[in-house]
Amino acid sequence: MPSAATTTSGPVPGGRAAVCEYLDYSGRDDVFGGGVRMLPVDTHAGRFRVWTKRIGNNPQLRMLLLHGGPGATHEYLEACDSFLPAAGVEYYYYDQLGSAFSDQPDDSSLWELDRFVDEVEQVRRALDLERDNFVLFGQSWGGLLAMEYALAYQEHLKGLVISNMMSDAPAYTAYARDVIMPAMDQDALGEIQALEASGDIENPRYMELLTEHHYLHHILRVPINEWPNPVQRAFAAINPAIYVPMQGPSELGMSEDAKLARWSRFDDLASIEVPTLVIGARHDSMDPAHMEEMARRLPSGRYLYCPNGSHLAMYDDQQTYFSGLVDFLHSL
Repeated sequence: MPSAATTTSGPVPGGRAAVCEYLDYSGRDDVFGGGVRMLPVDTHAGRFRVWTKRIGNNPQLRMLLLHGGPGATHEYLEACDSFLPAAGVEYYYYDQLGSAFSDQPDDSSLWELDRFVDEVEQVRRALDLERDNFVLFGQSWGGLLAMEYALAYQEHLKGLVISNMMSDAPAYTAYARDVIMPAMDQDALGEIQALEASGDIENPRYMELLTEHHYLHHILRVPINEWPNPVQRAFAAINPAIYVPMQGPSELGMSEDAKLARWSRFDDLASIEVPTLVIGARHDSMDPAHMEEMARRLPSGRYLYCPNGSHLAMYDDQQTYFSGLVDFLHSL
């Protein structure tokens, strides 16, 4: 029987990766909570706590997951449980400050990009993630945050995964305006835009229209009554006090007055030297051609294309997504 610290990243007979004793908590400081730890985070507004949970046990390959939003939760990432433990990956779910299982302070000054980057660094230190084992994964807004973290702290990274996120907010908004919106039902689009213009985004009709005419085509291409429970829970728990001011009310590009509306890092990607996987999908709300170009711009970039996927390609092109992700992680 291998020790708890033993894992095999390569293939074994039968085509399956060897599985370490991935739920062995021997000698771990998270044994009391079954892998859950509430970590302190210091901010200009005081000290708060954020929720993390470890899955797996591999000291050589440890991945921190940054969820989307801003203000969503780790829950929709739970598809990882179907693939990563058998691949010998240790990974950490993490709800960012203001999200679901973490503290949710009522202070709008906390919802700034630089503060979130500092939060991720504090979480990294608390979890003892280091250059020889630390992979940072970010999906959607989490991918934006992962890029910012890498630009500030890449000396701590073994690898980076940018999933379903462009590196330029104006280009994302232009893609929504020039490609996605013209293909929508124009009457529905007009009603969506009218509700946004009037500030009536709490109207149930607003989300009804977005779901039918956008989300089911570009966010998750599965009938709404078949959306997996982790996705349903995550959507229900989005914190609009973070999401709306930073991104805008919908996934149809960013609002002009959103805090991230002019964010751009495409020209800075060349300075991220760590091995990086960029994941894009054909039906994504993000431009897959832009994400492929991101991989070319990165010195050690690799692109994974999900031909059947959308923004949540980890569900609607699941085999492509996870086989490519696992292959990248093992290559490290």
